[in-house]
Amino acid sequence: MSPLAPILLSLKVATIATAISLALGLGLARLLTRRSVRLGALWESLILLPMVFPPTITGYLLLLLFGARGPIGSALAGIGLRVVFTWPAAVIASVTVSLPLMYQNCKAALMGVDHRCENAARTLGLKEGEVFRSITLPLAAPGILGGVALAFARAWGEFGGTLMIAGNIPGRTQTLPLALYSAVEGGRQGEANLYLLVTVVMAFGLIAVVGYCQRRGGRGKDSPETRGEARR
Repeated sequence: MSPLAPILLSLKVATIATAISLALGLGLARLLTRRSVRLGALWESLILLPMVFPPTITGYLLLLLFGARGPIGSALAGIGLRVVFTWPAAVIASVTVSLPLMYQNCKAALMGVDHRCENAARTLGLKEGEVFRSITLPLAAPGILGGVALAFARAWGEFGGTLMIAGNIPGRTQTLPLALYSAVEGGRQGEANLYLLVTVVMAFGLIAVVGYCQRRGGRGKDSPETRGEARR
């Protein structure tokens, strides 16, 4: 098997998982911060649980849900679909562990938007959807992009949950962290060093993106226009 296969699979899994986490995280953050939701604190706790669970516990819970006897797995089996030990299972594990980071960043970004800007847009006749797209999202963009970078990093490095639900099948479900583990276990130091180098380079790039987003967000809050508006 080519050493590039786990790298390419990790890129695919992390990219898809990040896109799903962005859609879910932004939607849930908007719902729970802008509307009164019954048992909102409970729903938020459920979203954040994977942050405090050990990765193997998260993977085992996913296995119970998506396994052949699980409620979701048995339903999918009824229509001829199997998730466990396939690469989509790695996506599911990555979404589960990256969603809390995405949600937290989206929530903080939305709560940091000056509501006076949104109210001004409403007085001009914009509907809620238009206000969100044209005012809220651009102002919250640095924080959201920071969440995207962190979620991608978490999805890229996912190990325990992926091992439990997707397995470590070379060429099929073996992502880069699993390949690194197998290379070290098998004494293939050159291969392990390659995976280490790719991971370090990716980590520095993601840290740079997060730092850039934080600086952009800070400049937005400290801009002359913002300070002038605050004085008024």
